[in-house]
Amino acid sequence: VHVGENELHNTILPPFKAAADAGVATFMNSFNDIDGTPSTGNRILQRDILKGKWDWDGFIVSDWASIAEMRDHGFAEDLTHAAEIAVKAGSDMDMEGGAYETGLVKLVQEGEVDEELINDAVRRILRVKFKLGLFEDPYRYSNPDAMTNINEAAHRQVARDVAKKSIVLLKNEKGLLPLSSSVKNIAVIGPLADDKNTPIGNWRAQGEANSAVSILEGVKNAVGKNVNVTYAKGADLGVGERSFLKPLEINKTDKSGFKAAVDAAKKADLVILALGEDAFQSGEGRSQVNIGLAGVQKELMQEIYAVNKNIVLVLQNGRPLEISWAAENIPAIVVAWQLGTESGNAIADVLFGKYNPSGKLPVSFPRAVGQEPLYYNQKMTGRPTNPTDVTYSAYTDERKDALYPFGYGLSYTTFNYGDLELSAKEMTRDGAIEVTVPVTNTGEKAGKEVVQLYLRDLVASTTRPVIELKGFELVELQPGETKEVTFEITNDLLEFYNAEKKWTSEPGKFQVMIGGNSRDLKKDTFELK
Repeated sequence: VHVGENELHNTILPPFKAAADAGVATFMNSFNDIDGTPSTGNRILQRDILKGKWDWDGFIVSDWASIAEMRDHGFAEDLTHAAEIAVKAGSDMDMEGGAYETGLVKLVQEGEVDEELINDAVRRILRVKFKLGLFEDPYRYSNPDAMTNINEAAHRQVARDVAKKSIVLLKNEKGLLPLSSSVKNIAVIGPLADDKNTPIGNWRAQGEANSAVSILEGVKNAVGKNVNVTYAKGADLGVGERSFLKPLEINKTDKSGFKAAVDAAKKADLVILALGEDAFQSGEGRSQVNIGLAGVQKELMQEIYAVNKNIVLVLQNGRPLEISWAAENIPAIVVAWQLGTESGNAIADVLFGKYNPSGKLPVSFPRAVGQEPLYYNQKMTGRPTNPTDVTYSAYTDERKDALYPFGYGLSYTTFNYGDLELSAKEMTRDGAIEVTVPVTNTGEKAGKEVVQLYLRDLVASTTRPVIELKGFELVELQPGETKEVTFEITNDLLEFYNAEKKWTSEPGKFQVMIGGNSRDLKKDTFELK
């Protein structure tokens, strides 16, 4: 990972700092190196920052064999050398690497490692065990009867609630959703339509394979007896072995199921098309150079569209996808991620209007894969976009902005944002400013909106992002109702790691922006004195 000190402190470390401040008990160091030093052997990250400046008292565990793997980095000669590097850098626990058990005793005996480093690591680990109550009862979390006391129905209800709140509505042309009661024939089509495994995801721990509610099951559970639901798979997505460790083979040639799917679409009033990513297509170690719909999925979508344009595309995915053709042609698009056990029921809750979607994108969806990595909080360049010349920051063959930006997500109603009102136009470091925006439900349904606060430091000692999310609030509004949403801007929201390598704010002008996503925003300015 090649990042500068500025990006490390201003972009990468803040979420970890927030976790440390919240009292997280353990951190795991990663496999990668930063600026030439493997994270497992990085003293600056582990000792100087985490345990030093942040005064964090938990323990650091290595990623799976990451201490031993410093040999493969070419950073350690053998296991004993790797152990020496890791313990000096601040890695307290060796997970599955065998380095500490191989080398630590010898290193201490030979004076290569100070015994106090071992004592510090042991204290940190025992402190967490003490807080967990393991000294009173070392088996308190090993009760074989614990599962019998779990209220499964209550847990499934929570799973369903979390899942439906995570769904993002990207497009809803002509109000196709929620599905009308006049729709009597629904075709549920696609390789993920009756997939009970993909919603469980890749990193599933003790999750049982094929235990999720599929989209097809969710739809059938939601409709009445007067609605006819037909199903056609259309094509396979993943074929062969499907497991955590082995690469997934993608079906790129078999279209034998297309005819049945097209026939089902022809007879239907509406098609629910379930495409996206297999559980074992997304996750750890499953990077891809292409992030479009894999295999023959796009061809299937186009053939269905040729015979029935009333399509609701339901995407199950673990990453942003390139869906430019779908965005241009398919009338309704829902991002359903990999939602877990109650996935199908949660998706049906949204499609049939039992729940009005309020989810927002945590990532930007690109227009083309070449835009990646695509993130909302980009830096401005010395040559901003200028469509009349080529010597500017842009692409010659595609727009620069996201297809669907960070923070984006529609509702079955609409919201209007009024002008911003600032309590003052100036503030000091020990003061604060309140910024208020009226938000009105201008549609015909009750709905929830995630109101988002962004800031921009207009001139600073280092280049700053064009926009940064600094807060958000969920507001629920009845049709025609207006609520004022107020955010407090304090000095800590203005601080950053500056050119003098200090975490501080700097006097100057700031732009404040509020809206329903990172693109469509109301704006004003204030000054820090």
